[in-house]
Amino acid sequence: RLKEICDVAVFHDDQHGTAVITTAGLMNVIEMSGKKAQDLKVVIIGAGAAGIACGNMYKLLGVKNITMLDSKGVIHSERSDLNKYKQVFALDTTDRNLEDAMKGADMVLGLSKPDLITADMVKSMSDSNPIIFACANPNPEIKPPEAKAARSDVIIGTGRSDFANQVNNVLGFPQIFRGALDVRATKITENMKMAAAKALASLAKEEVPDIVKKAHNRDVMEFGSEYVIPSPFDRRVLVWVASAVAGAAIEDGVARVKDFDLDAYRTKLERLAQHLDGNA
Repeated sequence: RLKEICDVAVFHDDQHGTAVITTAGLMNVIEMSGKKAQDLKVVIIGAGAAGIACGNMYKLLGVKNITMLDSKGVIHSERSDLNKYKQVFALDTTDRNLEDAMKGADMVLGLSKPDLITADMVKSMSDSNPIIFACANPNPEIKPPEAKAARSDVIIGTGRSDFANQVNNVLGFPQIFRGALDVRATKITENMKMAAAKALASLAKEEVPDIVKKAHNRDVMEFGSEYVIPSPFDRRVLVWVASAVAGAAIEDGVARVKDFDLDAYRTKLERLAQHLDGNA
């Protein structure tokens, strides 16, 4: 309703911020594993605003097979208690619970509560490089040590900074709004969100500054299973995401600032990032 009545950008971070960040991580894991988005089986635990936003963005990425669960189990076509948002994800399937759904899954996104995922469930996932983004905070659906004990090839991220692959909304919404506000965007479009996700995915492949490694107490941080998305401590996130979002807003015709100089804008953001690092 706010999007309809306001002529300024309106964005729910818990929904779309989560979608942007997890989509960025998924993009990179797809690249690392050699899998294709359209061939993935994705399981989303939690059918609230965030889960549905993530599912919709994964569809834009090309994912076709999404099993979503709410507090009553798998969202399937025989249920009569689904609202219009859940009905979109209702599958014709015999899966009824999380244990069923996780068999053969390539990715599991947890947006629910602690300790729902067991070691046996992890073992039942796809044959190579299964992905788990366990985002329940402060205690995830499964902790990384437990998941890795079950499967050495699992790629796991959580919302916590004390584990590798921190899947945290702070990677997205401040910079998304920075880019949107600087071009005076009238709305946040799907293209702007995808541009932010692509920018984050690309930044993860760049060399990580020492100041970021120090913040995580890690000597090695490089693109791979232990580093699929950038760190929230990396000031370059501001530069990459805000400039990508501003550019997408211009492309979509929702920017009210005319003749916006993207190159000069990026240079300005780089100077700001350097200043912030200097004061860290």
